Amino acid sequence: MTAESRPPAAAGWATPRVVGQPLPRVDAHERVAGTAIFPSDVQLPGMLHAAVLRSPHAHARVLRVDVAKAERMPGVLAVLHDGSPGAQIAWHPGRDGKPLSRLFDPHCRHEGEEIAAVAAETPYQARDAVRAIAVDYEVLPAVVDAEEAISPGAPAVHPGGNRVPGDRYERGDVAAGFAAADEVVEMRFSTAAELHAPLELHGCVARWEGEQLTIWESTQGVYAVQSEVAAALGLPLARVRVIGHYVGGGFGSKLATGKWSVIAALLSRLTGRPVRLFLTREESFLVTGNRPASVMRLKAGVKRDGTLTAFEFEGLGAGGAYSPNGAGLLDWLVRDLYTCPNVRCTTTNAFIHAGTERAMRAPGHPQGAWALEQVIDELARRIGMDPVALRRRNVPAVSQGRGGMPYLTTGLDACLEEGAKAFGWEEAKAGAAAARRAGGVWARGVGMGAGLWIGGAGGDPATVFVKYFVDGSVNLNMGASDIGTGTKTVMAMIVSEELGVPLAKIQIEHADTGTTQFATPSGGSKTVPTEGPAVRAAALDCAAQLVALAAADLGLPAAALELRDGAVVAREDPARRLPLGEISGLRRQRVVVGKGTRERNPAGSVICPFAAQFCEVEVNRLTGEVRVLRFLGAHESGRVMNRMTFDNQVCGGITMGIGFALTERRTLDRGQTGKLCNFAWHDYKIPTALEVPAAIVSHPIDLPVPEANLIGAKGLGEPVTIPTAAAIANAVFDAVGVRITDTPVNLTRLAGRIAAAAPAERS
Repeated sequence: MTAESRPPAAAGWATPRVVGQPLPRVDAHERVAGTAIFPSDVQLPGMLHAAVLRSPHAHARVLRVDVAKAERMPGVLAVLHDGSPGAQIAWHPGRDGKPLSRLFDPHCRHEGEEIAAVAAETPYQARDAVRAIAVDYEVLPAVVDAEEAISPGAPAVHPGGNRVPGDRYERGDVAAGFAAADEVVEMRFSTAAELHAPLELHGCVARWEGEQLTIWESTQGVYAVQSEVAAALGLPLARVRVIGHYVGGGFGSKLATGKWSVIAALLSRLTGRPVRLFLTREESFLVTGNRPASVMRLKAGVKRDGTLTAFEFEGLGAGGAYSPNGAGLLDWLVRDLYTCPNVRCTTTNAFIHAGTERAMRAPGHPQGAWALEQVIDELARRIGMDPVALRRRNVPAVSQGRGGMPYLTTGLDACLEEGAKAFGWEEAKAGAAAARRAGGVWARGVGMGAGLWIGGAGGDPATVFVKYFVDGSVNLNMGASDIGTGTKTVMAMIVSEELGVPLAKIQIEHADTGTTQFATPSGGSKTVPTEGPAVRAAALDCAAQLVALAAADLGLPAAALELRDGAVVAREDPARRLPLGEISGLRRQRVVVGKGTRERNPAGSVICPFAAQFCEVEVNRLTGEVRVLRFLGAHESGRVMNRMTFDNQVCGGITMGIGFALTERRTLDRGQTGKLCNFAWHDYKIPTALEVPAAIVSHPIDLPVPEANLIGAKGLGEPVTIPTAAAIANAVFDAVGVRITDTPVNLTRLAGRIAAAAPAERS
């Protein structure tokens, strides 16, 4: 369905009554009261508990597994390992289609790899039995640093070496671009690996009933789990049902299916009883994914009038033991964010003996922004131009990384202009400079950064059903997961907008492969722009059917009628109206069922969200401590569907970005054991209320895009994390004149560099 072919009712909401309002979540009471049933809350009669024995070594071969003692322990009903019948299941597909490992692979390539699993009556019995399993290992040399991994003589993670070529991209003449520049900046950056740490741990409950397998999974996509578990076990899709009504956070880590789902299913089949397998926090840090560490070099040229002339980027990413995608999307912002005719990008991926990367809120983009946005600020300083002005000078109208395809809407300039005004950019710069001149231990600085997200357009397929009942209540049936972002609320608001039904009368059925329609996983900032148009199409179908039924009662053609305020009304004579509950056809059939599908995105154009963020910090000149005082995020994601959930996403994304900049770092025992050193929240520091400013302001740039889809919205979840860390780094430089190029900020190193720079500053 193209914009031209849509009926007038589907053209867009000129003055929406419900959509865009700051409405609380439809399931808020259940979440707050504790009555929402998350997968980790599921308790079934006769349920067993599972535990997994994991490799304590970063690199080792299993020579012998002795489970005899474990099998005799109280409460133990099953022990599973690589020698068990049916357990030799391929895992981690390689680029050539051949699997890189097995479910319980005797060649362990990172700490935490699965050796065996136990099902017992209690979790304590299961863990005791795991500890009783005797394993002989041949410990092998390990490499856990990307640069070391691709150097000659490094221990091989897989045959063929640890280096995997990434992407190579080039446009224009880079050498000529640098020759034309008045200023050239070249800098090296690195970012530490971030570990996934959602509140609800990864895991599931599995139960067999005859030949039917049901899994209650904490996942971002029930249909993805269904497909992957069915493939692993050799089952028809119809024999696997996956339910995931609530998800306690995912951020990308729950887009992929974990071994725990297959292990729980195998143990359940062996024992004939339901099996619960949820990881511990320590296990989750080892095996549920990470934002991969990266090393980047960026060279950039600019003319004195602010015209960017050339970019040259090299990036190296550490994807872990099994992912050849550690540098995925690392260079996308360099390719696409600013107008630049001459660009060359090269990325390389490295296998290392560590847990495998998984998608984490805007994969590759925060790392790339960490480099690009600091270089842009440095270019602005060299030519004496305001950082906001330099960025506005180079706002693109087309997606250069996609061969020059035009953007349907380009909100970057509005984000920069309106964001700077709302933040008080000029006043803040002047205030920070005055505070620095006044002296003192704490130096104040302001900084900003911009970004776009390669995704966020949404797209087909999506199928949704809306049932309108004779009493005026509605059932909304969709397969998508609500991963805590308020998806259900937004979808209910769309139905309410079209059918005039209060939110309290809309019941939502979702994320269940047994009762709902197929949906792609909720990730990549695509859920609202994917499912929302299908929901609206289903509601419009419902409305059309109701109007058609009322036409018979009113004696008017359906084209002369419309649904308004709970009644079907004649357009030319509003006095002729029929309340929906009095439509004779509806009273007879009791329900009207509307079906909606997601139309394809318009061809020949690009749809993506844009962002600009501004922050103010204080830096202690003696200790290097960084305090983030306030943040403002200006985001253009098409139509704002719910102002409250929009603001929630902005605050949450900025919080994650603060962690990336200041506190989070996976620390591996480099050069020795390769083991994870900070495997709990005590040592792995996610941001708390002490690190996050009370003043986080969301400033939406509300630009509906009706040409993009039926609701005119784009994604939001990813872009809010992309420029955050770089904005902090730029603010730190503004405060103390020291540029931080490695994440997270090391206070001791920063303090030393401030002290070293002080004499030069005084001179």
